[in-house]
Amino acid sequence: MTVMRINRYIAASGYSSRRQADKLIEAGMVTINGKAAQLGAVVEAGDLVQVAGLTLYLPDVEDLVYIAFNKPPGIVCTANPKIADNIIDFINFPQRIFTVGRLDRDSRGLILLTNDGKIVNPLIHARNQQSKEYRVKVDKVITEEFLDKMRTGIAILDTVTLPAKVERINKHDFFIEIKQGLNRQIRRMCEALGYKVIDLQRIRIMDITLDGLEEGSWRYLSQNEVTALKALEDGA
Repeated sequence: MTVMRINRYIAASGYSSRRQADKLIEAGMVTINGKAAQLGAVVEAGDLVQVAGLTLYLPDVEDLVYIAFNKPPGIVCTANPKIADNIIDFINFPQRIFTVGRLDRDSRGLILLTNDGKIVNPLIHARNQQSKEYRVKVDKVITEEFLDKMRTGIAILDTVTLPAKVERINKHDFFIEIKQGLNRQIRRMCEALGYKVIDLQRIRIMDITLDGLEEGSWRYLSQNEVTALKALEDGA
């Protein structure tokens, strides 16, 4: 392992994001070789890093895994074993993995899981604007006004959503491509226009798709897909 800043080490272990790591350090919860860590401290090979007494490890490169999972509705995107129907228990993968981003309980479709903490922030951080595509069904007939407003931006959560690509499929279904990750964003956008989402399925993240992946099943990412994710890390 090369010399690495402590917040990046914590993130790479999968324990938390870099920003959350900084908060843990400021709270005095992080130690390096038994001594309280300071912001900006570095970790070298052989150093013992602990958070609240828990020892952190970096996965070996050979052990890194990247998974695409077609999440069924009802599965919760959490690693907390106390929560019923959590995604980790459902997949039952033999190594420790965690989700990259999330889908709410009622939504379904593509979600990524890994044990490589270094790709999380570059992929989900709003400033990187990675495209995600969804198929959505609503409870009322879709109008041109609805489509136009979804495309141009809607005021939710004290902000206005970024322009989106929207295409009607039929009277009640449409595709939408967004580059944000606001909490329950598409559902809130529809609700702001008087529509209720009946079904929401994420079908693509960047160039990673659900093609050929049955609901409830997972697959390893291809080498090209992994390379694209690692390129985000290099540009972070």
